[in-house]
Amino acid sequence: MREDLKDIGIDELMKRLGTTKEGLSNEEARNRLEKFGYNEVVERKESPLLKFLRKFWSPVPWMLEVTIAITFALKKYPDSLIILFLLVFNAIVSYVQESRAQNAVEILKKRLSVQARVLRDGRWTKVQARELVPGDVIRVRLGDIVPADVKVLDGEVEVDQSALTGESVAVEKGKGDVLFSGSVVRRGEATCVVALTGPNTYYGKTTELVESAGSKSHIESLIFGIVRSLIVLDVVLVLAMTSFSLLEHVSFTQVLPFSLVVLIASIPVALPATFTIAMAIGALEMSKKGALVTRLTAIEDAASMDVLCMDKTGTITENRLRVVEPKAYKGTEDELLRYACLASDEASQDPIDLAVISYAKERNMTVDYENRLQFKPFDPSTKRTEAVVNVNGEKFTVIKGAPQVVAEVCKRRYEEIERDVESYASRGFRVIAVAAGRETPELLGVIPLYDRPRPDSRELIMELNAFGVSTKMVTGDNLAIADEVGKEVGIEGGVCRVLDVKEGKAAIDGCSVFAEVFPEDKFFIVKRLQEEGHVTGMTGDGVNDAPALKQAEVGIAVSNATDVAKASASIVLTHEGISDIVEAIKSGRRIYQRMLTYTLNKIMKTMQVVLFLTLSFFVVRFFVTTPFDVILLLFANDFVTMSIATDNVRYSQRPERWNVKALIASSALLSALLVVEGFVVLWLGLRLGLGVNGIHTFVFDALVFSGLFTVFMVRERRRFWHSKPSKWMSLSITGDVIAISAISVVGLLVTPIPLWDVLVVLAFTFAWMALMDLVKNEVFRRYQL
Repeated sequence: MREDLKDIGIDELMKRLGTTKEGLSNEEARNRLEKFGYNEVVERKESPLLKFLRKFWSPVPWMLEVTIAITFALKKYPDSLIILFLLVFNAIVSYVQESRAQNAVEILKKRLSVQARVLRDGRWTKVQARELVPGDVIRVRLGDIVPADVKVLDGEVEVDQSALTGESVAVEKGKGDVLFSGSVVRRGEATCVVALTGPNTYYGKTTELVESAGSKSHIESLIFGIVRSLIVLDVVLVLAMTSFSLLEHVSFTQVLPFSLVVLIASIPVALPATFTIAMAIGALEMSKKGALVTRLTAIEDAASMDVLCMDKTGTITENRLRVVEPKAYKGTEDELLRYACLASDEASQDPIDLAVISYAKERNMTVDYENRLQFKPFDPSTKRTEAVVNVNGEKFTVIKGAPQVVAEVCKRRYEEIERDVESYASRGFRVIAVAAGRETPELLGVIPLYDRPRPDSRELIMELNAFGVSTKMVTGDNLAIADEVGKEVGIEGGVCRVLDVKEGKAAIDGCSVFAEVFPEDKFFIVKRLQEEGHVTGMTGDGVNDAPALKQAEVGIAVSNATDVAKASASIVLTHEGISDIVEAIKSGRRIYQRMLTYTLNKIMKTMQVVLFLTLSFFVVRFFVTTPFDVILLLFANDFVTMSIATDNVRYSQRPERWNVKALIASSALLSALLVVEGFVVLWLGLRLGLGVNGIHTFVFDALVFSGLFTVFMVRERRRFWHSKPSKWMSLSITGDVIAISAISVVGLLVTPIPLWDVLVVLAFTFAWMALMDLVKNEVFRRYQL
């Protein structure tokens, strides 16, 4: 019924609902409650245990779980425990961080838990709003949250439904009009009949959108793409190794454990954990700058975001009416404002009254309210405020209200001022008229009102454009207002009605300002942009924004947002205004650079280890290191590479996009040099006469040190000395070098070798890194990394 509720007459609606203006009986209300259910949003809450277990149900965990099972079956218990530890560690970190997000549906339910005045058995009584049913007759008044979708039977009210529809000013409603659940009564009183409850309401439909919304995880797709490529390489090499072993009559018991180690080496075990840690640290950094992250993947998405949809009311604008360019028809502008102030009252908290009084204060005008003898607040039925004032012993009536109404009271033809009113309206202004006089008031002038943009909005939009982020304004206001605000804040491009986009009359990429937008439309806009390949951000503050905030990769709730909007968003701003968005993008891009460094390093090291160990077996006919050494190598390298999450990096000036093909190709080129390095080290070991066991340790040291220096090289997109690593990275690299050198000399877990040999391999791997740095610059430039 919601779609045609506005068009149904009161009598027809009462007939359909099976009710009268005397309301329902308690018995009938109970029967309907069983039929229609409670007037609340059905809560869909996932068990914390299931939420945690889901961390183990995705492609990368599946691969790790299979590896754990195989190593356990082969009684490689230390290997199994190490991989299991990293798998569980990643799941715990991810769960703890993401559990900070609140549940939007739960907050919606709490909001509906209000008292309602209802007519039951012929008596007015109060019940919980959740117990209302279609057909109930209720009473709403100043300050009430409308508890359901209702039709006004009697009375007139002014309601603020900006949180639902995005309209920047309160709307007047009278007999036969519809009040939507969740809107707030600002003035007046009315008797209404409940037409729709719970999820069927306008408010409830918004909630359904919130529940169904959600964007795809780019990080998970990236990780799976990388792992898939590495697994293909691994399978080819393992098959080749096995075939070669059969030809060389190598024991299968030797080949199987080593093949398994190659499998383990090809899976970036710590990749999910490192990404999670990097984003968690980034979330902490962003919180210090006024942006609270409730969904960790939004940090990476903020780096990739190329389109940001911004809600006009309360986001780009202040959601506060202000006076601009008053026009006096008689007397001075100051006199016009002084009379307008006399017909206004701060105590009423009326937005128009507050705007007029505030403007007078800004102009340092003094208004003598002691001469006001009587004041009548705004009455929706008369559409004006009135005051009786005493000026030099004479009583005057001052009127402030709708231009048509004031013109009629002054016995003037509205056409005389219509041109001015329409001129202001075309610029997005709302207009009131002011008159004063004894018997027949005289029209003094008109005062335009405007919800002006925030002082930082234009600057913000310019900064976003400089970062390669296209900004689009979304508003429920008409085309004229949307166009005016868009121009004022510097949003360039087409101005479209969202209906035109839906009907195919306008391309979504060609629209920079969307007008006449409803909640479902915001959700539609975000989804359509995502379908066009954009990583989309959405800012907002109201219930109407919640579905789009959740659907967007980067949903940003501003500081004054409703609880529902904050719970649906992935980033919540704590400072007034939206300037923190730029900081969020900078932080996201820094974090992207850290994750790019880790990913490049991990792919390179994986290719190096897998290719070198396999090819060296073909060349020297024995395994140049042990399976346990490889596990120890992975653990030592991952310990250091996790420190990348804290590294000092620069942010880029363009949106970042993961390109798996470019990552694999560039890593393959550099890995080839690392494989050559490995063979040079192997040759040195043979020349030094270390023997097979000594070569195991010698090669192990080379692979560890090479991994550490590769991190040092890859972290800087230019030459490796152009920036310093973070304190934690420096300490972890230094600590790893000392620890590995110590166990190699002492012989703890590995075969001991002389200190001199350790120093030789340390010096060589550093020199090779410096040489590779020259090639790295050309590779990164070619693949735009």
